[in-house]
Amino acid sequence: MRLLLVEDDVMVASGIKLGLSGAGYAVDWVGSAERALEVTRAETFDLAVIDIGLPGMDGLALTQALRKGGHAMPVLILTARDALQDRVQGLDMGGDDYMVKPFELPELLARLRALLRRSQAATSATLSFGPLELDTALRQACIRSAGGGIAQPIELGPREWTVMEYLMLQAPKPANKDKLLQALTGWDKEITPNAVEVYISRLRGKLEPHGLALRSIRGFGYRLELLSPPGDGAPEAGVPGP
Repeated sequence: MRLLLVEDDVMVASGIKLGLSGAGYAVDWVGSAERALEVTRAETFDLAVIDIGLPGMDGLALTQALRKGGHAMPVLILTARDALQDRVQGLDMGGDDYMVKPFELPELLARLRALLRRSQAATSATLSFGPLELDTALRQACIRSAGGGIAQPIELGPREWTVMEYLMLQAPKPANKDKLLQALTGWDKEITPNAVEVYISRLRGKLEPHGLALRSIRGFGYRLELLSPPGDGAPEAGVPGP
């Protein structure tokens, strides 16, 4: 998932970015509302973390401007102001959640996960598709047997996890390849479109033995599907029919 951090305090921004990056998010940081408006016109983000006390246009005006501009991504507002009126104003101007500084990283991560689930119409920290389960809080993946036996863990690297989580949040709809690429990296890291293919290939090798496939949608991206049982007359996922 790709996040936009809007914070003018360099030390605070560095700490937040380090924590979010360590949790597997691709994070881009800007120091002003004006710059945030520029980048959101050109780039796509899954969520924005916005400090209220910005120079020039403040975070509340930025949030309102984003909403007026048609941006529907969740917005988490950060501030040192803890008065009820400030919290109400932040939510009324388009914020989805509100955190008062100082805060602990685990709570920030939990709030971000909740906002991302809500934006993708997911209601639980555990994402499921067929036998596959992802626990987004513990960052653990496993395969559940049909009879409810012991779950078999699946090891996923950080970027494999990012791709898998994005695919599951989109399922059964296909995931756009360009958005997958954006979810994997921010401005300060370079990754080629072919890298997405590498991670898709690795995931296919881990999923297909368990009846799951990643189907390539030409010109668009990939879709997570259940493999058809042998002999049912349907083509396997990822293999075109006649």
